[in-house]
Amino acid sequence: MNRFFILSLLCPLLFFSCNRKHEIKKPNIIFLLTDDQRADALGVAGNSIVLTPNIDKLANEGVRFSNAFVTTSICCVSRASIFSGQYMHRHGIEGFVTSFSDSAWAETYPALLKKAGYKTGFIGKFGVGEESDMPKETFDYWKGFGGQGYYENEDDEGNFIHLTKKMGNQAIEFIQSYAGGEEPFCLQVSFKAPHCQDGDLRQFIFDQSYANVLAETTIPEQPTNKDEYYEMFPEEWRKNNEARARWEIRFSTPEKYQEMVKGYYRLIYGVDVVVGRIRNELEKLGIDKNTVIVFSGDNGFYLGEHGLAGKWFGHEESIRVPLLVYDPRNSHAGTVLDKMALNIDIAPTILELAGVETPSQMQGESLVSLINNQNKEWRTEFFYEHYILKQGDVCIIPGSEGVVGPDFKYIRYMKEPGQYIYEELYDRNNDKQEIHNLADEQEFAELKNEFKKKTEEYIQKLR
Repeated sequence: MNRFFILSLLCPLLFFSCNRKHEIKKPNIIFLLTDDQRADALGVAGNSIVLTPNIDKLANEGVRFSNAFVTTSICCVSRASIFSGQYMHRHGIEGFVTSFSDSAWAETYPALLKKAGYKTGFIGKFGVGEESDMPKETFDYWKGFGGQGYYENEDDEGNFIHLTKKMGNQAIEFIQSYAGGEEPFCLQVSFKAPHCQDGDLRQFIFDQSYANVLAETTIPEQPTNKDEYYEMFPEEWRKNNEARARWEIRFSTPEKYQEMVKGYYRLIYGVDVVVGRIRNELEKLGIDKNTVIVFSGDNGFYLGEHGLAGKWFGHEESIRVPLLVYDPRNSHAGTVLDKMALNIDIAPTILELAGVETPSQMQGESLVSLINNQNKEWRTEFFYEHYILKQGDVCIIPGSEGVVGPDFKYIRYMKEPGQYIYEELYDRNNDKQEIHNLADEQEFAELKNEFKKKTEEYIQKLR
């Protein structure tokens, strides 16, 4: 047979083979999730005290969402929403002991990426359901833990190490193990920081190597960290309220306030150090240009505002979180978007970045399309919900639900399902500190009724 004829037959195959080798590889994805980090606890968000140079750099080289919120402000529910892309009303995980069913977990972003050929890793606080039900089999690398975990840890040789630093070591180990493989990887690092250590009077147990951070700084007092603002809530709402009990531990004296807020900021600084280590390792291994990094928090956090501690309620401090998307493959560096982004958007975003179809039952929207088309029509409101939390028969955290709109926010509270004890209506543009409750003012009665109607409509359609 004529050799030129044979070559003519082989050339298309050779061309196809060469093209296959030079296809654009799917990106690696690293999702960094902090615990109880409020939206303004970043330098890039305007906080001149907290030290977050590495996270700030990530934001300045990527896209920052300045209006990012959680649909439920408590770790177990928010994390279930992050994994599933669903409101609590749909995924049904309302407390700490409820786990994902096998069928529900199969439709979460980690399970879908695993099915699509990604090498997957999980490090840190899983935060959903019983420890025995954690889906370790989904991950090629598993260093997760149930419950809250402890900051004071040991390394593999039995030496003391702070949990945040240990998780940083594990992240580097994963990256080194899976960098350069045929398959792309996705790693979720779920920090405990800056969550307090429940039951320990020290509360915010930071790495002592950072004890000098902010040592000479005086933290300005929050303007509404006063009894008079707590007294604005009705007596029934204040009765047995866990948020006030924790305020007593953390913020009830100037000395406690300085100690606790510095501890909180030092824990965030520890996370920032790990972010820098991860980025340095990606660059060292030559995979930084094809690794997308998403950074967010699972809920906000009161630093004494309204005389409260913790989260759980619908105020801005509690429901707003940091959210950054750094994609070295695009040219959107330094973009700040003020469209409403939600925790339920994270799963669809990660899936689209990976080129994996988003299941129809996910209620969030991918932020990729918004990043690429910033004039795209987008949501201007969302539904907020939080379940009733009891100790025995005593309600210690009233349940809440309502709608956050572009100009006003409506939240109603209950100590039993359907039995409402208190309503809030705030002007989000002119009352940033949310101290002028308009819910009982006749001038706003019609607006309040509109929000109540919207709340009922959301409850029905989000199931």
